[in-house]
Amino acid sequence: MKQHDAMYIDGSWRPAEGSGTIEVVNPADGQVIATVPAGSAQDVDAAVRAARGALPGWAATPPAARAAHLAALRDQLAARAEEIAETVTAELGSPLAFSTTVHAGVPLAVCGSYAELAGTHSFEEKIGNSTVLHEPVGVVGAITPWNYPLHQVVAKVAPALAAGCTVVLKPAEDTPLVAQLFAECVDAARIPAGVFNLVTGLGPVAGQALAEHEGVDLVSFTGSTAVGKRIGALAGAAVKRVALELGGKSANVILPSADLPKAVAVGVANVMANSGQTCSAWTRMLVHKDRYAEAVELATAAAAKYVPGERVGPLVSAKQRDRVRGYIEQGIAEGARVAAGGPQAPAGTGFYVTPTVFADVTPEMTIAQEEIFGPVLSILKYEDEDDAARIANDTVYGLAGAVWAGDDAEAVAFARRLDTGQVDINGGRFNPRAPFGGYKQSGIGRELGPHGLTEYLQTKSLQF
Repeated sequence: MKQHDAMYIDGSWRPAEGSGTIEVVNPADGQVIATVPAGSAQDVDAAVRAARGALPGWAATPPAARAAHLAALRDQLAARAEEIAETVTAELGSPLAFSTTVHAGVPLAVCGSYAELAGTHSFEEKIGNSTVLHEPVGVVGAITPWNYPLHQVVAKVAPALAAGCTVVLKPAEDTPLVAQLFAECVDAARIPAGVFNLVTGLGPVAGQALAEHEGVDLVSFTGSTAVGKRIGALAGAAVKRVALELGGKSANVILPSADLPKAVAVGVANVMANSGQTCSAWTRMLVHKDRYAEAVELATAAAAKYVPGERVGPLVSAKQRDRVRGYIEQGIAEGARVAAGGPQAPAGTGFYVTPTVFADVTPEMTIAQEEIFGPVLSILKYEDEDDAARIANDTVYGLAGAVWAGDDAEAVAFARRLDTGQVDINGGRFNPRAPFGGYKQSGIGRELGPHGLTEYLQTKSLQF
């Protein structure tokens, strides 16, 4: 077991103010694999002070120099990609192949994109007789989740640094180890002291202290809608900016003209990825009534290929496992039919949930309305396209979704009717430069690409 006793503040590793620790558990077997410091409000204060002290120098650093630092950071992450993947597998439970391609691979693309953007983005523009300056918003408090522990760190820290902001990061307490690796990469990339700071700790302690600290100018949070509302309230009391990427209940709409076997297979794979612990997962599959029975049969067969411990890892914690099983039991109680899986525990140890497919789901059911955050798919039927659009939009969320049709034009026409921030058309590939974020209670603001960069900028106009 590794025992970490320091936090990265002002360019060096220093002991925490208190003696509390957080145990990091391997969800595949329930064993404690490491401990990290449980940061206090005093630790957060020290980190924010360091970030404020470094802000003037970093904001004044030419964009090309900031770009060079980000390129160096990307290289450091690439050099330790294997270690990063193994660390994520140990603390999150993700199968190593998925950790390698997604958890370690995607952050490289995102960090590289901001290294490029920092050097090419126009930080001022002319509008008539005005020069408009795009300046860093200041000190950023970044609070990240456990489900994509490195991607979410890079998706916040890289654009903030590219914009000229300084950062204090509070990672999720379930997956802090890869954040410590990230801090080591920041140090090796020779990013100036105080520009990036890391405080590990619990949300109600370190997270709240960071969100309400008067020295923080913007809070960027990814996590549940309930916690996002709390952070928004804390920030609002100080008229502080927020960027919130919150929950989702995304619809995968399969129109009658679509290639049904392909749409169902990709849809099931999307839900099972990362053990279903993805905020943008297409957890509601909408199928026309005439093809509904066929779709359920296809989805049942596809789900059988996702064997716990092989293609599907455990959930991050016992608490999360029990929460997901509770939703499965509630789905059964409300009348949904289990087509695959169910609440029973798979064989072996660890925080596993049996991949589950529900049929005969109606829009008002809990499993069709609330974010489950596990390998659980609900299949709903619709009468016509108007009915499909109504069902797809009938949740408080609006983060992502998918549309399948016989041609892209038909799918795009339907996608325009969806109240959601991102829609994949006929299996469109992930784009690390496209804006990601939600409508309604799925959040405020956008991440990734140029739109993600502008979240960390504020404007000043000079009139001549």
